[in-house]
Amino acid sequence: MRLSEVSVGRLMKRLGCTPQRPLYRAWQQDSVLVEQWRREAYPVLAAKAKGALIFFADESGVRSDAHAGTTWGVKGATPVVKATGARFGFNILSAVSAQSLCCFMLVEGRVTATVFCAFLRRLLHGVTRNIVLIVDGHPTHKAKRVQRFVAQQAGRVELHFLPPYSPDLNPDELAWAHVKTNLGRGTARTQAELKTRAHGILRSLQCRPHLVRRFFHAPSCVYAAA
Repeated sequence: MRLSEVSVGRLMKRLGCTPQRPLYRAWQQDSVLVEQWRREAYPVLAAKAKGALIFFADESGVRSDAHAGTTWGVKGATPVVKATGARFGFNILSAVSAQSLCCFMLVEGRVTATVFCAFLRRLLHGVTRNIVLIVDGHPTHKAKRVQRFVAQQAGRVELHFLPPYSPDLNPDELAWAHVKTNLGRGTARTQAELKTRAHGILRSLQCRPHLVRRFFHAPSCVYAAA
């Protein structure tokens, strides 16, 4: 049977389907491990970590040429926004908890094991409760320097790892989406200006605990506060 595009669209609508932006998942992701994490591994971890703060952490880069959002313009005439032609950026590490806490660190250059240890020190500073930190399996997180640092903390911090290729299980990914969307709606002429804007957005996130909590109630990663 041959159908036109319009006919296919009409048929899909009759079946209750609508055009939507899809969620992309890595084909390497193991769905069995993902379900095991959701239903078994994480509940067991949360039960053992009673009294501790459970953080999910990640790192990402921001760039001056990443733009998002829309603006108003005359119909039929695409608006033009003046922006710098220079390309610059930096990396940011962040961690969020279901208790509405948010911690971050701006980094120029690569995120190495030394940098990650510095972030762990910042996360531990002033905290009286033990910390359970959940991250992906990036080699930096599993480096020997990081393992030695964690061992030296005498149980104050534990590292646990998400299933491979499963960023959808990490609420911190939604924090990154929030940061990058807000950064992309503006323009920065210099790296210092871009860093100031990123710092302001993250500081604002720290002052909006209800928004941080919302990251933990996405369909792919529903985590109860520990």
